[in-house]
Order: sequence, then structure tokens, then C-alpha cells
Amino acid sequence: MLKEMNQAFLKLIYQKHQTTESVPLTKDIANWAIKVVRLLFPEQAKDFFRSIDEIEGEFWNLGNELKFILNTTDECKDCDNEEKSNRFIASIPEIFRLLNTDVQAIFDGDPSAKSEFEIIRAYPGFYAISFYRIANHLHNLKINLIPRILTEFAHSKTGIDIHPGAEIAESFFIDHGTGVVIGETTIIGKNVKIYQGVTLGALSVDKTMANTKRHPTVEDNVVIYSGATILGGETIIGANSIIGGNVWLTKSVPANSTVYHKPEIKVVENEMIN
Repeated sequence: MLKEMNQAFLKLIYQKHQTTESVPLTKDIANWAIKVVRLLFPEQAKDFFRSIDEIEGEFWNLGNELKFILNTTDECKDCDNEEKSNRFIASIPEIFRLLNTDVQAIFDGDPSAKSEFEIIRAYPGFYAISFYRIANHLHNLKINLIPRILTEFAHSKTGIDIHPGAEIAESFFIDHGTGVVIGETTIIGKNVKIYQGVTLGALSVDKTMANTKRHPTVEDNVVIYSGATILGGETIIGANSIIGGNVWLTKSVPANSTVYHKPEIKVVENEMIN
């Protein structure tokens, strides 16, 4: 079988192996992020730190691990990775604050949630949001590939696809979550709740639009129900609005609106046959 393989093809694969960019394995990058989450939320851990010194040491380790990840990623070789690592570690208290507002939003908004412990340990929405919060802070440090790997890892685990470049304010709640897509230039305000199957996407896909706002803005206190699709960089969902299930929107909605899809459903009662 190998004898039949074209030598030009073998040479092509060889060349790819010599020129492909170096980056740590996805599992190693994801394991670093998991350590961050487990340090902040021991509800997800099985081993606990027993002293403040141990916790301080773990933050030090996480900073060094991040620096190693950046140093071994070709894209980051010419960056000041020590500074970026230090800035990320310094941002962890803010990540923790934001994630706690997300936990509270989930607890307040989901009647089935019995405790914050349950949310942190079991909810896919919190898992995806926690990875997003970490990735977004890295993205804001002008790191490109590593944040994308993190959110795609969370996507593979939860079915929730959040681009690390999206801007999402505090108290964010994704209920159920499977099939949620949030694009790169999306802006989401405070106290927003979205259900499964929601897409916040681009109206059209064109490479020339890479540096433009392509995805919608969702203002404070909006609820978006399952299956809704909202597209376009100029589309704004006004504050305190409700977007019903299966709605397709490509234009703005004023504040305090209710938008719903009205399907035509007929129920025909069949006659009983004796």
C-alpha cells in the first residue's frame, strides 16, 4: 500500500510537518484553564488548598504555565509573554467577580436550580461562560490563537459556541445552551438571558468584513427564547425586550419590545374508526 503512495504526496505532507506553526496540545491549554476555574470554584475540584500560601503558590504556578504556553506558541514568540501572563493573573479577581454575577443570574433565573454548588458543578452554561471569561481576558491582551482554542474546547463539551472577542457584561445566563452561537463582534449588556439554539450572527459572510462589526448588540435585561436568530452588526435589541422562540431578526428592535413568531398550526381531530 505504501509503495503505491505518490512520492509528491509524501513530500507535501513532509513539508507541512516542517512548516506548521508550533502550539501546545489543546488538552494542555484546556487543562490550564480548568486549573484556573477549579482554583476559583473548588466546587469543581476534588483536591482543596489548605492554606493561603498554597493558594498564592498556585496563582504563581498558573502564571508560569501561561507563560510557557505562550512561549511555545509561534504566534506569541515575539510578544512580552511575562508581562501578558502577569496582566492576566492580575485580572483574575475581575474574572471571579464576573463569574459570580453569572452564577447568581443563573440561580435567580432558573426555578430548577437548587443551589449555587449545582450550577457551578453541573450547568453547561456556566462551564461555557467560565471558559469564555478566561478567553476574553486573554483576547483583550492581544493573544489570538489560545483564546480561540479555549472557547472551541468548551464548545466541544457543551455545544455552546462563544467567540472570545464577543463583549458580554455581567450577570449572563445561558439556559440549557445546546446550539447557542455568539459571534465575534457581538455586544451583550447586563442581565441578559438566552436559551438553547439562539444565534447572534452575521447577516452575511465576507472576508472583507473581518474588521467590521458584523454581529448584533443586545442591551440590558433582554430575554431571547430558543431557536431565535438575530443577525447583523447594525441590529440592536433594545433594553428590557423579549424575543420569542424561532424569531428571525435582521433589524433593530426598540426598548421594551416583545417580538414573537406566529406559526400557523392546525390540529385536526381524526374520526374514530370502529
